[in-house]
Amino acid sequence: MLIKEILDHEAEMIALRHDFHAHPELGFEEHRTSSIIAKLLTEWGYQVDRGLGQTGVVATLTQGDGRKRLGIRADMDALPMQELTDLPYASQYPGKMHACGHDGHCAILLSAAKYLAQTRRFSGTLHLIFQPSEESIGGARVMIEEGLFQRFPCDAVFGLHNFPLYPAGQFFTKPGPLMASSDSFTVTLYGKGGHGSAPEHCLDPLPCAATIVLALQTIVSRNVDPQIPAVVTVGSLQAGTTHNIIPDSVVMKINTRSFCPATRQKIEESIRHIVATQAESYHLTAKIEKIFGYPATINHPTETAFALQIARQTVGDEHVGDPEGLTPLMGSEDFAFMLQEVPGCYLLLGTGNDDRENFSVHHPRYQFNDQCLSIGASYWANLVEAYLV
Repeated sequence: MLIKEILDHEAEMIALRHDFHAHPELGFEEHRTSSIIAKLLTEWGYQVDRGLGQTGVVATLTQGDGRKRLGIRADMDALPMQELTDLPYASQYPGKMHACGHDGHCAILLSAAKYLAQTRRFSGTLHLIFQPSEESIGGARVMIEEGLFQRFPCDAVFGLHNFPLYPAGQFFTKPGPLMASSDSFTVTLYGKGGHGSAPEHCLDPLPCAATIVLALQTIVSRNVDPQIPAVVTVGSLQAGTTHNIIPDSVVMKINTRSFCPATRQKIEESIRHIVATQAESYHLTAKIEKIFGYPATINHPTETAFALQIARQTVGDEHVGDPEGLTPLMGSEDFAFMLQEVPGCYLLLGTGNDDRENFSVHHPRYQFNDQCLSIGASYWANLVEAYLV
């Protein structure tokens, strides 16, 4: 059930969410957002540490003599895209938008944080992790590399993401793989340009690029077990300037997704093999740059069972999805780095709204559903009170 004290300050937290939404900040630029978060948590009695991962905030509250240590994470960053919602609190910054609902994630955790500081009905140590740059180069990884779990040890860590294509107020998760890994590669093929009328004097990289695009499609169909989901996407192919000039080079941008670490490695090896051999056959030089990589988000069984139990207590059995029937998502999430370090679980909270068309995250007309803010906050509060006993 929802918590009365959280409902009592709901309007305040919705207003805070709207303020975050109007002032979106990109990865590692969340200076205003993190300052507001740090100020509020300090006022509420948390020990606040800043600067981990540049703009990250970790707030700690210890109560009683419990020895358990719990971490809860919310991401803060926005996306580099133009908002098209016409909301009264729409982004005031051109080309920046909270199109993934991280403003909502922050408000949810802050709402729970205020309640927990007021009531303190737990025994142990609570670490609230406000993380930068989930959308770009992995703020979770950076915080971990800078000593997150050494400075703030956790016995378990939990995270949550809104999902506007699921009904409002419903929770979904499952043990094992929940979201896919994501790797991006930039391939550059170097040839010798020239006049389009004299290809014999050139080394044209475009035919090779076309061959590589087609060959990449055989990785999933012929190199990966057909019962293991995987995706290889060529999202960009850039070459040349006009009709009658053979270009010197071609740049291809590739993205891959999988749930299995071995499959992830196999896909990368296949990409590198295809590019190298095809480039050699066309007498070209190839360079492959791996831009970034997120591992698969793999939930731990014990913590996932606990997370589902708290969800049922918060919203009722009928509002919690059957984990056996939940299909893992091909989207990726850098909370996966935290799950590689500490046992935990990542959940999805449905935020669909019956009164309007629901656009997916990363859409310029996406809207976070404020009716779900207190649901998420009550969930976090219930989880803390049940875990730290």
